Amino acid sequence: MKALDQGALRSMTLNQIDLTARIAEISPLRYTPAGLPAINLVLEHESEQTEAGSDRDVKLSIKAVAFGTLAEQVMRLDLSRSLRFKGFLASARTGKSIIFHIQDLNPL
Repeated sequence: MKALDQGALRSMTLNQIDLTARIAEISPLRYTPAGLPAINLVLEHESEQTEAGSDRDVKLSIKAVAFGTLAEQVMRLDLSRSLRFKGFLASARTGKSIIFHIQDLNPL
């Protein structure tokens, strides 16, 4: 079997989240030490999913963060509306939980 170089391996890995949710909690806009705007959020999602041939009600709450102009955009959102969030998952600094890093958002 042929060995994969790091670039090929990286292109095969996938960590992308596409989630419809509403903003349940929002922290004040802050700035990173590098001066980048950042905002912490808690997103809530509810849906019905099919698993193993049966319908299942799904509810979840996930911590999220947005940086840069996206963080500033979040400040102007109508918090009562559901939005479509896209991004990736990463470990929190403590390593005890995960954080959804938002890269894009769109109203439904």
